[in-house]
Amino acid sequence: MTDDQATAAMEATTVEKQPQKAEEVTTKRMMVAIDESDSSFYALQWVIDHFSNLLMTTEAAKAEGGLLTVVHVQLPFQHFAAFPAGPGGATAVYASTSMRESVKKAQQEASAALLARALQMCRAKQIRTETLVIEGEAKDMICEAAEQMHVDLLVVGSRGLGKIKRAFLGSVSDYCAHHAHCPILIVKPPKEMS
Repeated sequence: MTDDQATAAMEATTVEKQPQKAEEVTTKRMMVAIDESDSSFYALQWVIDHFSNLLMTTEAAKAEGGLLTVVHVQLPFQHFAAFPAGPGGATAVYASTSMRESVKKAQQEASAALLARALQMCRAKQIRTETLVIEGEAKDMICEAAEQMHVDLLVVGSRGLGKIKRAFLGSVSDYCAHHAHCPILIVKPPKEMS
């Protein structure tokens, strides 16, 4: 066998091993975590722009099971707050029942508005979408939800915190990158957004 024939045989073998259809290499279930930041909605739009063919609401896509889950995590309401009340002491102030209900209602309305905006973006491109609101610490709850739902790809936005802010405040995307049990895509916004 000559070198040209060997090269042609290797190329033919390589082509045969590659899938014939793009649909054979699909991500079945994706999750995008959103909050009120522009960077999280940029990440959602990035997924819509780049993966819409895998997540569309066509009959073929439904048979494949492509689904986008948009998740929003609310911080739990603290029922009390401590205030300094003189030298060396602090006073705890407990929220009344009506105040707790009012805050809970405001949180639900804010979550509904965020998810409505996300759903509108997805529907414009006919993306098969479900929404989820969870209460807790965002970084922990996002990783936990991704694991429980057996997500194939977790997508989060990056706020572009500097090294010092990230060290003190922590970064949800950084935490997810180290603790999620699935592949994760961190979408950085363009420089003019950050």
